Amino acid sequence: MSAVEHFPPICMHSFDGFNVKVKTLSKGRVCFLVGSMAISGGTYVIVQHASYLQDQGYDVTLAVQEPFTSDTLLWHDRISCLRCIPIEESKCVMYDLVIATWWKTAFELRFFNALRFAYFVQSIESRFYPDSELPLRALVDATYRLPCAYITEASWIRDHLAASYNHDVALVRNGIRKDLYNTTGPVISNRDSSRQPRVLIEGHFGVSFKNTALGVRLAKEAGAKDIWVLTGTPVKWLPGVTRLFSRVPMNVTPDIYRSCDILIKLSTVEGMFGPPLEIFHCGGTAIVFNVSGHDEYIIDRKNACVVQRGDIDGVVIALRRLLEDRSELLRLQSGALKTAEDWVSWEESSVNFCNWVEGVLERPVGDRELLSKMSEKALEDYARDEKLRLAKKPSVGRRHLSSFVTLFPSSLQRSLKQFEAVFEVLFGPREVR
Repeated sequence: MSAVEHFPPICMHSFDGFNVKVKTLSKGRVCFLVGSMAISGGTYVIVQHASYLQDQGYDVTLAVQEPFTSDTLLWHDRISCLRCIPIEESKCVMYDLVIATWWKTAFELRFFNALRFAYFVQSIESRFYPDSELPLRALVDATYRLPCAYITEASWIRDHLAASYNHDVALVRNGIRKDLYNTTGPVISNRDSSRQPRVLIEGHFGVSFKNTALGVRLAKEAGAKDIWVLTGTPVKWLPGVTRLFSRVPMNVTPDIYRSCDILIKLSTVEGMFGPPLEIFHCGGTAIVFNVSGHDEYIIDRKNACVVQRGDIDGVVIALRRLLEDRSELLRLQSGALKTAEDWVSWEESSVNFCNWVEGVLERPVGDRELLSKMSEKALEDYARDEKLRLAKKPSVGRRHLSSFVTLFPSSLQRSLKQFEAVFEVLFGPREVR
């Protein structure tokens, strides 16, 4: 029987509205522009670096585009230490450095009173959208031309920005909270070597390139009998899933990883994705596509199984092999633990991020006027080209429908997301999108 797990909330510091009361610090004012404070890998990375900077004496603000409440912030244990405010409220403050963190926030840079501007590129985000939306993809790519300092988390992104846009990009790979992600902590349910290995599928539903529902379908097809799902989507039940964990706090995810043997993560667009590395630290292994960024730490047949993107049968074959061959599973898990031992902690990673910030603060003052002109030109080009595209083929795509759903009451949104997830698991295509 499927069940959704509920966990007690994490204690938070006192809020004044949504602003955590923090002492004004002397090293400099740094503002991260964040799309959403909801559970996501990208926001997780931002919070880790932002909280470290604050610990080192910086006055840090997270300026957030999407609406949020105190409940939105419960999932990460360091958010309560940070000042999180709506983006419009943050524009009246003078900053030493403002850092965009995804493409929509890059267009907000020009509205900030700041001495310097930067862009933390966590993926090449034009790849999030289908080829049919060429004007939108061009708009996203235009953000990578903006005159600011650049930093990224993956070598493939650094190389792309250097080759395509002639940027000198700093590289700081994501770390791991080794105090949480390890093999010695609590579990939800013990692994049992006398039974078939337990399979975990991780990812949001309703996001085509995540392929989360496809992962569930393929796990069942491969013969997995104990399937768990970890998702940031508000769902309460999924057909054929033994246990479902929806929107759990960060400090609970290691307990889930330690309970599972194999992670299936079939996303086709990533920067440097974290879940396989997290389960490596907790004693498991993974099956992934050869998505950009996987080679930062995943080696096929050494610590995980890497399948050619789109090879659905290959995923099923790889999972069947690990379900049936315990010695092969143990060999990959051993290799994964070796990778984990050699990987940097979040503190080590954030030290490097902090060093980059210090270097940017020593650079000449940024050209806000040029930044504004380039942003406005990109938006004008998009408006023109999108109008032409729609004139040729008037339609409302999935992206537009998903945006429309956000106008509904939250209870109805949750019901729609629940229906969408179940529908994808039961009737979704046996193909990569």
